[in-house]
Amino acid sequence: MPRILIVDHETEERRALGAMLSDDGHTVTQATRAREAVDAVGGAPFDLVITSQNLPDGKGLQLLSACRDADPALPVVILTGVATVELAVEALRRGAFDFLTKPFTPDAVRAVVARAIERVGLRRENRLLRGEADRLGFASELLGDGPAMRAVKERIALVAPTVATVLISGETGTGKELAARAVHRGSSRSAAPFLAVNCAAFPDSLLDSELFGHEKGSFTGADRTRPGWFEAADGGTLFLDEAGEMSLPLQAKLLRVLTNRRIVRVGSRASRAVDVRLILATHLDLKSLVATGAFREDLYYRVAVVPVHMPPLRERPEDIPQLVERFLTAAAHDLKVPRRELSPAAMQKLCNYPFPGNIRELRNLIERACILSQGPTIGPSDFPLGGDADAGGAGAGAHAEDDPIRLCVRALPPILSLRETVDRLERELIIRAMEEGGGVQAEAARRLNLSRGDVGYKIRKHGMPQRWDHDGHSAHHAAFPTDAGPD
Repeated sequence: MPRILIVDHETEERRALGAMLSDDGHTVTQATRAREAVDAVGGAPFDLVITSQNLPDGKGLQLLSACRDADPALPVVILTGVATVELAVEALRRGAFDFLTKPFTPDAVRAVVARAIERVGLRRENRLLRGEADRLGFASELLGDGPAMRAVKERIALVAPTVATVLISGETGTGKELAARAVHRGSSRSAAPFLAVNCAAFPDSLLDSELFGHEKGSFTGADRTRPGWFEAADGGTLFLDEAGEMSLPLQAKLLRVLTNRRIVRVGSRASRAVDVRLILATHLDLKSLVATGAFREDLYYRVAVVPVHMPPLRERPEDIPQLVERFLTAAAHDLKVPRRELSPAAMQKLCNYPFPGNIRELRNLIERACILSQGPTIGPSDFPLGGDADAGGAGAGAHAEDDPIRLCVRALPPILSLRETVDRLERELIIRAMEEGGGVQAEAARRLNLSRGDVGYKIRKHGMPQRWDHDGHSAHHAAFPTDAGPD
């Protein structure tokens, strides 16, 4: 409810004006002197001040200046019984919202009050929006304004200014590193280094040295002392991607760093203090890994102080048009190709696609279409998705009825858990490739058109044994179910 202060020593006019505005639904405070008005403005917020020009202890213009000093956005309306051009010009020059001459009509007062209250509301809304923009500006690279991404940005805005360790979860390609960078930019460490390490890219022995550094001669090939990522990120932020791939011994060392903020280089007994904010990311379910003993429970509760989950693209299709626009512009700049647009049908096709590869897959599709499409507009046929024939795959004349993927899908029950079904299908495909490849990961990778590292990663992801017998058999093999129920 708007709050209005009326300042006038003429009692009848002041009370009549106050009664009218109160009847209109405003909260009215009355004063007879300039000093009373200044004290009132200093003690409580008002949406409007209506003051007479002639007061027992001063002029309305003097009160106007005092009100502007207290709150530059506070509108002030000057009332006078003798109107002159000079007075009106001076009042407006000093920032008065409006100027009314006594006697005034109720309609004239109501019109001025309505405009003043509206302006105050707009100014306050603009301040809120500017504050919100400043608060979320550091997350500008996280594209998407849908509910899912809005929740992510809100969570990042809350945690970024703190010193808390952050755990970012989400499927591959959902933008976990972008979220980590947003946390860093929104923190007091934004001017300090942000360093990112992919834990899955190093074997355990090398990752130990990479993170904590090593002394000269500490192992074969250590021909010089080398600081690690923790020391390099001192004062800033260290982002450990795919932290769920770390071995238990390395997890123990990481826990010690989080506990005492000191690191020990490989081959050294001396500890060094480090001031590093840690952000971890993983596509794995760490709680499940804790249950199986593959991830330390005490470390989990130290790193999951503030969890941030990056939603998969299939759960936020409303953000796809914005992502497409950004990727089209980026492709034109980076690939040196003409800027193209998508036809409505092509955009609808993308919005209906589940994107198992998430944002990374969407960007790949956009870049490929920008290179291969012939016309100025990219159409649906430029996106070979699902059962479409790809340029390097089956011919366009292949019958959908003969597509093994379609046959497999049709054999599944009508209601199922998509995520669980896809995971189990992936697991069965890896098992088949390992069995047909004689238990050799390199051969399985060739059959699946993957790298050997990808196959090893997926074997660990699904909790499958690292070693297979010479026939390629695994004791963990289980038939792919076709009766998966809903979540």
